[in-house]
Amino acid sequence: MATKKMLDLLNRAIAREMQVAIQYMWQHILWKGVEGFVVKDQLRAIAIIEMQHAELIAERLAYFGGTPTTKPDPVFVGKTFKQMMKQDVKDEQVAIDLYKEIIAQAGKEADTTTQKLFETILAEEEDHLDLFRGLLGK
Repeated sequence: MATKKMLDLLNRAIAREMQVAIQYMWQHILWKGVEGFVVKDQLRAIAIIEMQHAELIAERLAYFGGTPTTKPDPVFVGKTFKQMMKQDVKDEQVAIDLYKEIIAQAGKEADTTTQKLFETILAEEEDHLDLFRGLLGK
């Protein structure tokens, strides 16, 4: 089955997905004004995608006999649009780096199912990063 390293990586991924699901949903709810109007619906949609990611990863972890964490990484909503987008860019980059590590580890463990799962999730995280960077004007 999966190594302890893989189980730990999967739990790190779950904690991160829960964090951003909460973070993006609260940003969706709390932000007002022109900037908030522009991203409100996108933040909600991305929050839902992130929660779906957490579910898929938790199912994979449970398949290996692991117990999914119930503790998200620290949530940062932000006080300004720029703070919010900078944090969201940072969080998506952290996810991308982590998911590349998981894909590599899955390859070492000859676990093509986990590898394919994270390749799909990685592509979605890259889309989120691209959106947030664009909103920052980068």
